[in-house]
Amino acid sequence: MQGGSSGIGYGLKYQARCISDVKADTDHTSFITGTLSLKEENEVHLIRLSSDGTELVCEGLFSHPNEIWDLASCPFDQRIFSTVYSTGESYGAAIWQIPELYGELNSPQLERITSLDSQVGKIKCILWWPSGRHDKLISIDEENLSLWSLDLSKKAAQVQSQESAGVMHYLSGGAWDPHDMNAVAATCESSIQFWDLRTMKKTNSVEHAHVRNVDYNPKKKHVLMTAEDESGIRIWDLRKPKFPIQELPGHTHWTWAVRYNPEYDGLILSSGTDSTVNLWLASPSSKDGSISESLVDSPTRRIDPLLNSYSDYEDSIYGLAWSSREPWIFASLSYDGRVVVESVKPFLSRK
Repeated sequence: MQGGSSGIGYGLKYQARCISDVKADTDHTSFITGTLSLKEENEVHLIRLSSDGTELVCEGLFSHPNEIWDLASCPFDQRIFSTVYSTGESYGAAIWQIPELYGELNSPQLERITSLDSQVGKIKCILWWPSGRHDKLISIDEENLSLWSLDLSKKAAQVQSQESAGVMHYLSGGAWDPHDMNAVAATCESSIQFWDLRTMKKTNSVEHAHVRNVDYNPKKKHVLMTAEDESGIRIWDLRKPKFPIQELPGHTHWTWAVRYNPEYDGLILSSGTDSTVNLWLASPSSKDGSISESLVDSPTRRIDPLLNSYSDYEDSIYGLAWSSREPWIFASLSYDGRVVVESVKPFLSRK
């Protein structure tokens, strides 16, 4: 099914690549996003969906000193988030705190809680443990995976352990297993590496070329999804990693990002450099956990896993985030700085 956007838009002043759901904000459907301007002062926008669901409201606008290449909201404190940034010459990462806003749009400066400055290579991303309060962080740079101990009260972070990806491996990103706080998947050019944080050793790998993005299924253990340049989307059962258990066609150009829905098992978002967001329904990944047939309105839709294409964009879409508070809502961010929030309720069961 093809379709334009019926979503709610919000425009950033500059180009942008990353957006994150503010999971810890249980009172509002909120997202945080940041810009990527080489010449101008960059900005972090805290945006919320209005109570009647008709507009996106800027709740805070903050200056950020450098280009933002990765941004993630803290899952247990709505005022804290991380960024990976570039000065144009080098890369760094920091943990920030949003000041108390008191309803003022002309917000005071962000507080830099601490910097994560022990990277050897070019830093790619910061990972937070997906659920609950956890005092550990992971940073992934081109050469290393690092486990940090974060003490917010002391405004400090220290490397607890660090390990190299190995000769001729350049890491590009990763995901933290929501079912196992000791398991992390890291992507590189030709494989996905799986790490045990207790030993900081690689436990397994899936050899496949050009993996852009990876996401764990939050509802099923051992199930993981990858976005690949030319192969589209592949879903893996890590107990049988030689072959994917399902393949989806992805996008007409590079498939850039994939996200499992936090609540509806099998519901998947993908975005790409073809200026499109696709909504998919994956087949059941195992006999013990099937997707509810009531999730889809029409029986014919089970034949075609593509539920909808949102194509009313003019640039590549690098940022993608489901709302954990209202899991039928997602936000996408195109490179030209346009945020669009959509509802997938038309594709869920009408009970």
